[in-house]
Amino acid sequence: MFESLSDKLSGIFDKLTRRGALSEADVNEALREIRRALLDADVALDVVRSFTDKVRDRAVGAGVVKSVTPGQMVVKIVNDVLIETLGQDAQPIDLAATPPVAIMMVGLQGAGKTTTAAKIAKRLKERYGKRVLMASLDVKRPAAQEQLAVLGRQVEVDTLPIVAGQTPVQIAKRAMEAARLQGFDVVLLDTAGRTHIDEPLMAEMAEIKTSAKPHEILLVADALTGQDAVNLAQNFDERVGLTGIVLTRMDGDGRGGAALSMRYVTGKPIKLIGVGEKMDALDEFSPTRIANRILGMGDIVALVEKAAQAIDAEQARKAAERMAKGKFDLQDLCDQLAQVEKIGGLGGIMGLLPGVAKMKDQIAASGFDDKMVRRQRAIILSMTPRERRNPDLLKASRKKRIAAGSGAKVEEVNKLLKQHRQMADLMKSFGAGKRGGMMGKAAQMMGLGPGMQMPSQEELQKLQEKLGVQQPKGAPGGIPAAPPPDLFSKPSLPGLGGGLLSGLNPFGKKK
Repeated sequence: MFESLSDKLSGIFDKLTRRGALSEADVNEALREIRRALLDADVALDVVRSFTDKVRDRAVGAGVVKSVTPGQMVVKIVNDVLIETLGQDAQPIDLAATPPVAIMMVGLQGAGKTTTAAKIAKRLKERYGKRVLMASLDVKRPAAQEQLAVLGRQVEVDTLPIVAGQTPVQIAKRAMEAARLQGFDVVLLDTAGRTHIDEPLMAEMAEIKTSAKPHEILLVADALTGQDAVNLAQNFDERVGLTGIVLTRMDGDGRGGAALSMRYVTGKPIKLIGVGEKMDALDEFSPTRIANRILGMGDIVALVEKAAQAIDAEQARKAAERMAKGKFDLQDLCDQLAQVEKIGGLGGIMGLLPGVAKMKDQIAASGFDDKMVRRQRAIILSMTPRERRNPDLLKASRKKRIAAGSGAKVEEVNKLLKQHRQMADLMKSFGAGKRGGMMGKAAQMMGLGPGMQMPSQEELQKLQEKLGVQQPKGAPGGIPAAPPPDLFSKPSLPGLGGGLLSGLNPFGKKK
């Protein structure tokens, strides 16, 4: 997500921050490169012009030129203007209405409306405790209603029973009536799409809106369509009146131009972004956190949030207790690798850490990637439980059996065992058994120490307050947008995965 734009901007800022002082010519040269980078990222021309004009007005002045670190000041200005362009504050789905709250999903065919509806239903149910009913109003696409029913069973959310021969308006009325009678909090109306915008589509959307009176009308747009997504949003807004936008396939678009353009051109907030195929691959769109990612400053709050959701509290406590005694066997290593995969894999974790984008080539050359994690887990899982708990049992014949069972080479098994020995030595040397030990502190910071629970929503919010976070207006709960505590600081991630990443650097060398 935004990989291409982030790489280009990082290169531009590296040149600026190396200079002791900046002249107006230096700023103009940087702005020309920024303009090219934005246009290459498929950002609308009007947005690019407005963006560079705002940066120039703030950057060209005595206060910046005479600054001790003028290059960093320009980076901060670009960061501020990026946040303004993306919408300033996060605006999650608004549920502040008398139940049942109707949410109408609109968009073209193939943008991912049905899948997104199921993702939103799962999110509202699990994060906010809402009782959700989904209803498919698509009577034209074959098996569209059956598809929503299947997804409903997958995410354990109720769907409106299918009645053949009904019109979309009749289905919408039936869904609202069923929700009122059965006590549902939210009704998700999945409307039909077309391959292109036409009058019958718009007329149908307007009729459904009049009938169901939705509290939210969300446009689902494919981020890969670039500037066409902006035109699509304008057309739907003029005819139906949008309250927000959901961008899908953001994980497949390294440019991100649609996200930068849509909020500015339409004035409608981007509320959610789809970042994968899984049902939980849906994130709130936080302008501050997205701007941080674009500028390579990471997103620590998002990483903490993912860790809190993915890590098994009981398993983590047991791991912390074992580490406190200086114990770390191959089963522990396998468990930590599994937790890394749950959080999003090494790629997902690295993408949220500040400054890691500049190390991409080194990380790639080291072979430290998600494939390596899966290979290592396969090797460990090919061992017997007794071998995992007692690595000293692994002699030549056993190593051959393990290598054959996991499809690896004996050399890879040896490499894994050597890596494990290094990590086990680190666990002991960190003084985990002492109250003030490094591993003990890391476990306490992540809420994994003995007798401590996984961080609650309130505890996460307190963490964010320490980082300078403000709760967005109208948020129904959950994790708010998180501006960086200090634009140029390098926050560290405490104890992620019970010590796997804190104990081993990306290049497999002992610290």
